[in-house]
Amino acid sequence: MLTEEPGDWADVCRTVEEQGFDVLLAADHLGAASPFVRLATAAATTSRLRLGTYVLNNEFWNPALLAREVATLDQVSGGRFELGLGSGHMKSEFDDAGIPWLPHAERTANLAASLDELDRRLAEGGQEPQPVQRPRPPLLIGGHGPATLTMAAERADTVGFSGLTQRRRRRLGEFSVADSAETLRRVELVRERAAGRGYESSVLIQMVAVTDDVEATAARILEQAGPGTFSEEEPLWENPYLLMGTPQGIADTLLERRDRYGFSHVVTQAPYRDALAEVIPLVRAAEGDV
Repeated sequence: MLTEEPGDWADVCRTVEEQGFDVLLAADHLGAASPFVRLATAAATTSRLRLGTYVLNNEFWNPALLAREVATLDQVSGGRFELGLGSGHMKSEFDDAGIPWLPHAERTANLAASLDELDRRLAEGGQEPQPVQRPRPPLLIGGHGPATLTMAAERADTVGFSGLTQRRRRRLGEFSVADSAETLRRVELVRERAAGRGYESSVLIQMVAVTDDVEATAARILEQAGPGTFSEEEPLWENPYLLMGTPQGIADTLLERRDRYGFSHVVTQAPYRDALAEVIPLVRAAEGDV
């Protein structure tokens, strides 16, 4: 679960663990709390939760310093850390930090170079302290574009499907959400590029709506989102990055999408934590029946 909740952070961490979530994730954005400080606190206040970044902006991090943070957090968490890394997509944050906004191809190349250096330091012994998990903590690469997904297929332990594309001729940060057909194309791309290499798949759910009336709920979402955000070719409740329905209906949908797209991990934002928590025991009960 991806969280940026206010309030007593230690209490939030304990609640997330009690609700049955498996992983607690921290984002990497200016204007939000430090991901490593948050996760270090989570490590000290939980015992079972895996802890991860979703995802770090590679352009913000020197790989030598990042290797130190990764290894240290893996140590203090007892080997529970998972590194999520991406190339960055919010130009406004680059401008605010005084970091050059490079073309996507250059940011992707920089991400590949950082992965090489991280592997050298974490897996080959160029970093002290060393992480608990060997040869390095699990790696997630998140994105939607073909170049990023190809890199994830070839190098990551988990491929993170975000489903978001920058809208043409709109200000940076305005996205469209992929539909089922486009998502299947991306999934097939990853399967092809992985060439039989084992990996997990993670999907970022943009909204969870517990409702008995999916059509009315979909109409409200479409009105708020505006034209161009979602495809008009399929009902909104079939979009792979949204969940709506009764708790049992959502549980059934998650299992269906696991079979269709291969999504083995589901991530959502903090506002939808309680809604998704209702679904967790239903999914686990259904898995126990198969």
